[in-house]
Amino acid sequence: MAFPPRPPRGAFNPRFRKEQQQEHRTNHMIRVPEVRLVGDNVEPGIYAVPDALKIAQSQFLDLVEISPGANPPVCKIIDYNKFLYEEKKKKKEMKAKAKTSEVKEIRFTPNTDDHDFEFKVKHAEKFLKDGDKVKAHVQFKGRAIMFKERGELLLLKFADRLKDVGALEGLPKLEGKRMQVMFAPKAQQKKKGSELGKLVEKKTEEKPE
Repeated sequence: MAFPPRPPRGAFNPRFRKEQQQEHRTNHMIRVPEVRLVGDNVEPGIYAVPDALKIAQSQFLDLVEISPGANPPVCKIIDYNKFLYEEKKKKKEMKAKAKTSEVKEIRFTPNTDDHDFEFKVKHAEKFLKDGDKVKAHVQFKGRAIMFKERGELLLLKFADRLKDVGALEGLPKLEGKRMQVMFAPKAQQKKKGSELGKLVEKKTEEKPE
């Protein structure tokens, strides 16, 4: 026995789907009697929606509802696609600025050779350019604590190499058997470089044989 065909549920309306997806109501999606127009390319005031649409069409732009909760709703006549692009760009920039910085560690020993030193400088530069802080420390084991001046010199040289991308937050500090310094990403700080260079030079001259 054949079943009777189901009654149709209604034709698919692509416009309705588009309306559901859009963040703002635009043009014929705006179903209120009147709106308040604002912006640079219109005379601000309250307009009947058909009149506002005519103004937008005459400028080859869109009528976009930007404050639906106002009475009457506030609209602008703009290029909606361009408006969305600018909004997306702003959100992306804000997200980038809101990036949570991490603290990356760089470890040395008093006998770190030049090759290893250069390798760690490159890593630290990348971390700082990415917006992260860098904590560098020299670990002294056993009797190596006798060479703490060598560790201090190493960290100061490291700081001098990073002066263009990182701001030194303090001079090397010995805590137990570890000497460390902290660097923050360099934003607008353009000083300390020459002073740091002089300090490194002084420490180099004072380096014990």
